[in-house]
Amino acid sequence: MKSIVRKLLVSGALVASSVAFAQADKVVMGVSIPAATHGWAGGVVYWANRTKGELEKQYPGIKVVVKTAGSAAEQANQIQDLQTVNKINTLVILPFESAPLTQPVAQIKSKGVFVTVVDRGLTDAAAQDAYVAGDNPGFGKVAAEFMAKELGGKGDIVILRGIPTVIDNQRVDAFNEVIKSHPGMKVLDAKHGNWNRDDAFKVMQDYLTRFKKIDAVWASDDDMAVGVQKAIEQAKRTDIKLVIGGAGAKGYVKKVMDGDPIVKANVTYSPSMIADAMKLTAEARVKGTSMPATTIIPSILITKENAAKYYFPDSPF
Repeated sequence: MKSIVRKLLVSGALVASSVAFAQADKVVMGVSIPAATHGWAGGVVYWANRTKGELEKQYPGIKVVVKTAGSAAEQANQIQDLQTVNKINTLVILPFESAPLTQPVAQIKSKGVFVTVVDRGLTDAAAQDAYVAGDNPGFGKVAAEFMAKELGGKGDIVILRGIPTVIDNQRVDAFNEVIKSHPGMKVLDAKHGNWNRDDAFKVMQDYLTRFKKIDAVWASDDDMAVGVQKAIEQAKRTDIKLVIGGAGAKGYVKKVMDGDPIVKANVTYSPSMIADAMKLTAEARVKGTSMPATTIIPSILITKENAAKYYFPDSPF
């Protein structure tokens, strides 16, 4: 009896496997992402191409086509080509911009293409089947909690914000909420560094001129943290005990690993979320199962103890 049950289980597994492979033969996935115009986007391109190979190996028969675009208009044209030329039935897209891509993506979806949107949400959620993104409130919260702990709940801090967006608001609001619970901590100022090294350098120069004592800086992005540290070094300031960036750039994760005296932590918001989105979408499409409408990837604190896990030296970011 046991051998019969075992044979049935094996038979069932083979049937399930053959069904999955049959489904894989039918899946043509287009992956549309911004070109590597800056560090984080370069990381997205790296992870998308790496995951393409992994998926085609994992699911024999699946076809993955990766396209990069240097503008919203180019991306809109590319997804049209993916549907008409490459005959995709699945699209994973990280929009260059939200508003200009909403209608083109909605048109693709109306033709029966399954759509997963990553990170930058569209202006109309009806244009997508699934959404995968990082935890932006968590990004701010985790950084603030570490800063408060490291400073013992006391100190003067400055903030460099990103580009004025909903994402930036979510991060900063969550950061400020934590800081408010520590009466001994004071935010001296918060200005937009636009997720840009040069802009961040100028903002930090201004802070250093105006404030004679700064205990910590929340740069809220690793590219901005580069500009912040450059300004600190040029000004030869020794009062700053902590600089926290974010997104897990390999250079900053390495600083944490190596015990940089003021870069003691980082927060994940990895470009590898494109890989997560591709894998979740491929599994659902190949197996014919449903995919959650929303998947939020947690923001995790990177310290010296776990930094090696988040260090990817081959990544451009």
